Amino acid sequence: MTEALNTLIDIFSLSFMVRAFVTGALISLCAALLGVNLVLKRYSMIGDGLSHVGFGALAAAAAMNAAPLKVAIPVVIITAILLLRLSESGVIKGDSAIAVVSSCALAFGVLVVSLTSTGVNLNSYMFGSIYAVSEDEMILSIVLTVSVVLLYAVFYNKMFAVTFDENFARATGMHAEVYNMISACLTAVTVVLGMRLVGSLLISSLIVFPPLIAIRLCSTYRKTVIVSAVSGVMCVSAGIIISFLIDAPASACIVLTSLAVYAAACIIKKLKGQVCRHRNG
Repeated sequence: MTEALNTLIDIFSLSFMVRAFVTGALISLCAALLGVNLVLKRYSMIGDGLSHVGFGALAAAAAMNAAPLKVAIPVVIITAILLLRLSESGVIKGDSAIAVVSSCALAFGVLVVSLTSTGVNLNSYMFGSIYAVSEDEMILSIVLTVSVVLLYAVFYNKMFAVTFDENFARATGMHAEVYNMISACLTAVTVVLGMRLVGSLLISSLIVFPPLIAIRLCSTYRKTVIVSAVSGVMCVSAGIIISFLIDAPASACIVLTSLAVYAAACIIKKLKGQVCRHRNG
């Protein structure tokens, strides 16, 4: 026990580890909260699509010697809004639109990297580099988290209505498209910042796993949101600690930790079902 405590003290004595934990916890919290609505609406793969767009934007920013986040965030937000519009209009189904946009954006990013000598290591955005998080990125994650938490606190009932029955919400006079657009914009920013955490190839895991874990364990929307947020932060924190201790990539440790927790949630649900059937029998 004492040795484990000393190890934790040593970890938190390193400034880059503190930034990694703060940023990781905040981004995972945002991804988990936003992910609940995306998973329940079967639109969870938007995170994967937007991350590929983010990679293309980061490649273009590196080629222009521009600030990566200042280029990537607006581009990904605009893309998220366009995907939402395409899905609502019915011109292209949501999953098809995501597939087209993500593949084209990734191809563009690869082409830019191959044709230019940027001198920038874009691998950190492909596979994540949580230990290289800057103070500016940490501040952005704080601002994003405050925005997402306020969104849920102020518009909780409306977000609930839009998530479960958007047509009914529109029929009652609710401007569902406004809440969808706000959610899409916040998801876009979360994806761009989350690329530093687990990379563009794995960012969708931050959005998908926590809600799936919560759905397995909870029966109400409120409990699902809370458990999703808690499990997201715990999985990322545990993944970072494991990564540091075994000297392995943080992104892989975070995703595999999330997978392990999801598997445990599935087992718990199955055992609960067996107990209930036994009692009723």
